[in-house]
Amino acid sequence: MALIRLFAHAKVNLALALASPEPQGSRRAGWHRICTWMHAIDLADEVLIEPITRPLGHAASTWSARWAPDAPRQALIDWPVERDLAWRALRAVETHVGRRLPTRIVLIKRIPTGAGLGGGSADAGAALLGVDRAWDLRLGLDTLRQLGATLGSDVPFFLDHQTPALPAIVSGFGETIERTARASGTLVLMMPRFGCPTAQVYHAFDDLVDHGRLGPLRAGLVRELADGAGADDARLFNDLAAPACAVRPELGRLRAAAAEILGRPVHITGSGSAMFAVASYDRAVSLAHAVREAMPAMEVRAARLV
Repeated sequence: MALIRLFAHAKVNLALALASPEPQGSRRAGWHRICTWMHAIDLADEVLIEPITRPLGHAASTWSARWAPDAPRQALIDWPVERDLAWRALRAVETHVGRRLPTRIVLIKRIPTGAGLGGGSADAGAALLGVDRAWDLRLGLDTLRQLGATLGSDVPFFLDHQTPALPAIVSGFGETIERTARASGTLVLMMPRFGCPTAQVYHAFDDLVDHGRLGPLRAGLVRELADGAGADDARLFNDLAAPACAVRPELGRLRAAAAEILGRPVHITGSGSAMFAVASYDRAVSLAHAVREAMPAMEVRAARLV
């Protein structure tokens, strides 16, 4: 049993539509149906999985995490191991197979936390694949996706036959995944030095629904965008963008300033705080430099859709 090294790619939501929360009394009261076009980018964590070969009675799994030297935004790694999604992925596999799998997990982080880039979910997906391979369990993608869904609604997206995962339209409560062709384009990826609290952003979305400022789920528009040959910058949207800016007003100010510098729409991914604009590769590099020079409060880079 050898060391397994996997790259856990970040994602962006090129389009994200949400429905109003499920009513009280329903099986998933308060949950939101979604339809989102998700796409991997070339920013990635590394996930190292290694079986511990000491006798099982004396071996215990270990977890550690550190920032890579080239990480765009570093923050204190202070979350308890029990909350880490890669660690929970190992525990989910152990529960499924009914035995301990003493494993060393090492995360080398590049994806910022609290940015809407799916870093924790990507790490969980990589950990599920890595534990399966390291212990030669041969669980299959369907089983791994079922386990991933217990960890978070984004996790199954990262479990694919290809690495990085093909883009997909993700709908329902995250359980329906329809793979699409890879889109062309490069992003100007902008990462403020603060995160957005997801739960608060969803509460702000619910407030907008209550006040009649958001309409029905725009699933058809998401599918129309995903059917195109590339990311149509002028038509991309995110129903969580306004709520995220309501929770973090400074995000709205940064978004407006970046749009003025770039001369094009700036989109928010997930529940924020990361933002992006679409451009050709050469143009994205020069635009990223311009934003970085004008707005040193953000980490900015060109990022390819992969």
